[in-house]
Amino acid sequence: MASTSRLDVLPRVTCPNHPDSILVEDYRAGDMICPECGLVVGDRVIDVGSEWRTFSNDKATKDPSRVGDTQNPLLSDGDLTTMIGKGTGAASFDEFGNSKYQNRRTMSSSDRAMMNAFKEIASMADRINLPRNIVDRTNNLFKQVYEQKSLKGRSNDAIASACLYIACRQEGVPRTFKEICAVSRISKKEIGRCFKLILKALETSVDLITTGDFMSRFCSNLGLPKQVQMAATHIARKAVELDLVPGRSPISVAAAAIYMASQASAEKRTQKEIGDIAGVADVTIRQSYRLIYPRAPDLFPSDFKFDTPVDKLPQL
Repeated sequence: MASTSRLDVLPRVTCPNHPDSILVEDYRAGDMICPECGLVVGDRVIDVGSEWRTFSNDKATKDPSRVGDTQNPLLSDGDLTTMIGKGTGAASFDEFGNSKYQNRRTMSSSDRAMMNAFKEIASMADRINLPRNIVDRTNNLFKQVYEQKSLKGRSNDAIASACLYIACRQEGVPRTFKEICAVSRISKKEIGRCFKLILKALETSVDLITTGDFMSRFCSNLGLPKQVQMAATHIARKAVELDLVPGRSPISVAAAAIYMASQASAEKRTQKEIGDIAGVADVTIRQSYRLIYPRAPDLFPSDFKFDTPVDKLPQL
């Protein structure tokens, strides 16, 4: 009888008579056999390898898989459809040269529209390195909006972009409108309109964005050390608490705080460098910086190591 011992966390099947021997797998019978005594330790072992053979003269474009894609619960039929491959012989075409077998009717128009939107969402998420849970939430949001038909007249790409923006904020990893706009074919204004309409249609809400939501990512992309990031976070938080930046967006305040912290440290960054990463104009950074500069001594953390004294910071 087989005994099971634990190696780290995962269980390992071993021979009870020769626990140290390496078992041999018989893929045809699905058995695991001890090479020392021939005992069948495990049977009906699942082969996790590919279910096809690859030959050297096979074309690179040929798809050897016969099992299709995974089931998609967001589609009406679960995506369990039969897709007919492209014909190559004369019997596959009629006398006019048109293919006799078409895939168009195997999927409804609504499923086809959602599939195209899901592909666009996956593509956008991949370009800004968003995890799978963001993609799943975006797909669910898009499906709800599409089935409600509450945004008729709006393009599916615009709705998908707005859903991605909402999903990022709901998952606690917000992205700016400009970042979403950069990976989509939709204008910032149109994404903003769809964003408001979707929130109203789904009767949902998103948390307000703060300067801290973007600080670590902006500082990381600028290559700033942890000390500067912590100082910039402290500066932005204190500026908001002291009501120094009324009416300013959290992104512009974060950019101005990063500029002030970097100028006080050895790792200095220009307004243009910060603006390119944060997606704000140089003049926007300057306007927010001028609002917080008079209270600069009160904004820095007490343990910050200055490379440039506060009174020597740029006045702009």
